[in-house]
Amino acid sequence: MRFGVMEDFRNPIEWRRPFPKFYRDILSQIEKCEELGFDNIWLTEHHFTDDGYNPSLMTTAAAVAMKTTTIRIGTFIVILPYQHPVLMAEEVANVDILSDGRFEFGVGQGYSHWEFDALCMNRSERGTRTREGIRLIERLFNEEFVTFDGKYTQVKNARLSPKPVQQPHPPIWVGARGPKATKKVAEMGHHLMATLGPDPAPLYIETLKENGKDPNNFKVAQLRMVYCAETEDQAWEECQDHLFHMLDFYRDIIEEAGDAEGDTEMGNSLTKPEDMRNSVLADVFMIGTPDQVSRKMENFISEYQCTDFILNSQFPGLDPEKGTRALELFATEVMPRFQKG
Repeated sequence: MRFGVMEDFRNPIEWRRPFPKFYRDILSQIEKCEELGFDNIWLTEHHFTDDGYNPSLMTTAAAVAMKTTTIRIGTFIVILPYQHPVLMAEEVANVDILSDGRFEFGVGQGYSHWEFDALCMNRSERGTRTREGIRLIERLFNEEFVTFDGKYTQVKNARLSPKPVQQPHPPIWVGARGPKATKKVAEMGHHLMATLGPDPAPLYIETLKENGKDPNNFKVAQLRMVYCAETEDQAWEECQDHLFHMLDFYRDIIEEAGDAEGDTEMGNSLTKPEDMRNSVLADVFMIGTPDQVSRKMENFISEYQCTDFILNSQFPGLDPEKGTRALELFATEVMPRFQKG
């Protein structure tokens, strides 16, 4: 199993730090993740938020590439309907070159109503836009000149130059939350990215087999919220306000999206940060001492299938020094128990 770290660069007003200093601190945290032996850094995007959620993944990925030498760099996810596929293919190639072949390209269709509304885009077209965009990007990776007459994008004799370091192209991941989207990822033959909710891996693997694809050639990434400290009380005291801020943000847009089972009931019983420790979500989040987090990892592995485990420990507004310490405890006391010798 590979272990990756999610970074969203969120800097809420309540705990706001000057953005230049905050970005430097998170980049330093990423350098520390490389030193600690994490396999991947994953970057995630949203737009028009009041907490500065990272809106520019490829710029950030290029910065990470310049700060690191071995850790792989991925997007979890680029919201592809917002991007022109040709320009995105060029940016992917550029970051893969800057990182000397360490980039992993994760895309998704997005779900936030307010983002689609602000961009004057029809949200109901997000799936077809995403699939068309992926097809064009793949052709640009694999062919010398591309003419493409899609519903949303048309190009004539377009050429991707320079090409990525990884041939034929960097790994392509696609995010999915519901059964329909999960099946589409398998049918297209891409790696799967999943978040909280029912495990999509069994359906994904079954669909791969139905389409004549060997599941051993594909990866499944699962994301979880993880926070390690010397005591359970310390862990909750340090992270609960910030975790609640994160949950409050996602609760609104995920409930509205309703893409997966349980979305419309996400965290409805939580009214304040202190509620989280005794809620059903406490069983989903991995918060506590390294031993407690290890036991939750064991339970997770027994219930979910994945090749890549992604943890988010740098919750919105958390002091980056505390986030780095939590990652260090996980890397030194939890991660080795689940890595193959």
